[in-house]
Amino acid sequence: MSDGDRIVIVGAGVAGLRSAERLRELGFDGEIVIVGDERRKPYHRPMVSKQLVTGQVRPIDVDLKSYVDLDAHWRLGTRATHLDTKQRVVHLPGKEDLWYDGLIIATGVVPRHLAGAPRHDPRVRVLRTVEDAMSLRRALTASSKPAVVIGSGLIGCEFAASMRTLGRDVTLVGHAKAPLYRFGPRVAEAVTETHEKHRAGLAMNSEVRHWISTKDAFGLHLTNNKLVVASCVVLAIGSVPAVDWLRGSGLDISDGVLCEATLFAEGADDVVVAGDAARWPNLRFDETPRRVEHWINAVESARAAAENLMAGRHLAKPFTPLPRAWSSIYEHRLQMAGMPALGEDTVRLDDGVTGFLRSGQLVGAASWDKPRAMLRWTAELERRLPVPEYTPQPAPSLETEALPALSEDMVFSDEEWLRVEQGV
Repeated sequence: MSDGDRIVIVGAGVAGLRSAERLRELGFDGEIVIVGDERRKPYHRPMVSKQLVTGQVRPIDVDLKSYVDLDAHWRLGTRATHLDTKQRVVHLPGKEDLWYDGLIIATGVVPRHLAGAPRHDPRVRVLRTVEDAMSLRRALTASSKPAVVIGSGLIGCEFAASMRTLGRDVTLVGHAKAPLYRFGPRVAEAVTETHEKHRAGLAMNSEVRHWISTKDAFGLHLTNNKLVVASCVVLAIGSVPAVDWLRGSGLDISDGVLCEATLFAEGADDVVVAGDAARWPNLRFDETPRRVEHWINAVESARAAAENLMAGRHLAKPFTPLPRAWSSIYEHRLQMAGMPALGEDTVRLDDGVTGFLRSGQLVGAASWDKPRAMLRWTAELERRLPVPEYTPQPAPSLETEALPALSEDMVFSDEEWLRVEQGV
C-alpha cells in the first residue's frame, strides 16, 4: 500500500478500529474508509453483558477511544452487501460501489439463534450490542419476575452474575455438565460453587422443550421436566461468523474466512482478515486453520493484518500469537492461555492451574483466581510452544510467471512475438 491508495475496513468493532490505528502508525497517508452496520462507533463489547446491563455505566462510557488521529471516513449504519475481489469493490446498499486498493475484513461474529425461540418477542434477547443491553434493561424494569439465560458459556455466566449483583433471581440453563465445563472440571466446579453461593439457579444437562408465552411472563418447560418462569430470556448459545455478505466472492467462508498464516484471505492478494471472522493456521500449534473468539486476539490480529497488508503478501509474516483471555465473574477472575480446546486430556499443574494436553504436550492452561500462577504458566507455554522459523516466499517475477511453452509449430504475429520477448 502507498500514499494515494484507499484501504477499506469492513467492520467497525475493536478489530476494525485497531487495524485503522496501525495503518496510521505505519505511516499510511492514503484514504481509510470504515464501514460498520451499527450506528455507533467502536465500543467495549465485553462491558455489554456486565457493567452496561447492570446500569453501572452509560452507553457513552463504553466507547473506545483512538490512540492516534485516524482521519478516517466512517460509514456507520451501513451493511456491506457483497464483495467483488476481481474488481476490488465492496458493494453497499443503494447499488453503491466502494472501490479499494486494500481491504481489511473485520466483521466479527453474530449471536447464534436458538431454534423455536420466539425472537419476535422483545423479552427474548441476545446480548451483544449496546442496544441489546438497553432493551434488556427495559424488560427487566417492566417486571420483577426472574430472568433466564440459556447458555452456560462466558456470556451466560457473566449475565447470571450481573443479575445476582442486582439482586434479581436468575436461572442459567445449559446442556453441558456444568458452567464453563470446556475449561476443565476443576474450573467448572469452582464456577458452579460460586453460582450456588450467590444463589443463582442452575439447570444443567437441560434444554428448552417448550416455550409458554403469557402477557406477564414466559414459562420454559425444560428437558429435565422442570418449569422455569421468567420475565425475560437471554440467548447466549454461542456465535457464528458474520460473513454472509461474502457469498459469491470466491472466498472460503465455510467457518469464517479461510486465511493463510499471514491473515491474507485465500485467493485474494489484497484482502486480509482480522478478529473473530478470521480462520487461519496458527503455526505455533499446527497447520490447521481455526478461529479464535477473544478480545485480545481481535486487537492483536487487527494490528498484524494491517502490518501485513502494508508489507504485501510476499513479505507478510505469519500471525502466531499465544491466545490469552480472561473474564470476571462475581468477584472472581477466570484466565486462559494457549488453546485449551485442543486438549485431549487435562492435568493439575502446580498452584491449582489446569493444564490441557495434546499427545502429551501442554497446549493450554486455565485457572480460577490464580493470577500469579497464570503468569508463570503463560510464560511456560511461550517456551514450550515456540514460534517456528519462517522464510518469506519471493515474489514471482515476469521471467518465472507462466509464459507460453514455445515450439517450432507455433505461429505468432510480429506483435505477439514482441510480447513474448518482453515477457508480457
